[in-house]
Amino acid sequence: MKHVLVINSSISGDNGHSSKLSKAFIDQLGSDINLTEIDLNAAPLPHLMMAELAAWMTPAADRTAEQQQLAHYSDNLINQVQTADLIMLGVPMYNFGIPSQLKSLLDRLARAGVTFKYTDKGPVGLLADKPVIILATRGGLYQGTPADSQTPFLTSFFNFIGLTQLHFVYAEGLNMGEEAAQQALTAARQQLGKLSEKVAA
Repeated sequence: MKHVLVINSSISGDNGHSSKLSKAFIDQLGSDINLTEIDLNAAPLPHLMMAELAAWMTPAADRTAEQQQLAHYSDNLINQVQTADLIMLGVPMYNFGIPSQLKSLLDRLARAGVTFKYTDKGPVGLLADKPVIILATRGGLYQGTPADSQTPFLTSFFNFIGLTQLHFVYAEGLNMGEEAAQQALTAARQQLGKLSEKVAA
């Protein structure tokens, strides 16, 4: 049984295009999966603060009750990522970037000595590699242009922690008329269908 971790960050919740596409993909995988879902619209995270960072750097046995509570989300998230065989992220584009809720989650995934380390030859990711599917939904057309800040950022981030099997699925032009939107969503679903066969093998 595959462990699948789904992280949705659309402020539209279940009505968001990225959320709908991720659900469609999960349905294609069938019932023989262990599914963990994180909905950052339903349970948004605050920005990372120094007190939380200090809790991470305190040995678990020495943490105060407050520090244990502060460190729990990052510790739990990293465990979910380590346990997963496949990770899927729903990533709409807001003002040329990723949703701030998703950035807050990623800030808790990058942990020195846990998910990456620095060496004399540069940083080394510590997570075991696994497929990461990124559903990038946009109102306009940005793929391959300087305005697409999401793709290079997410590529750099996940590579940094050891995840290099990245599969970007783009659904663009969603605000450029009904016909353009349906064509983009259909193409994305077709690509996801091929990916579901690949990762299920």
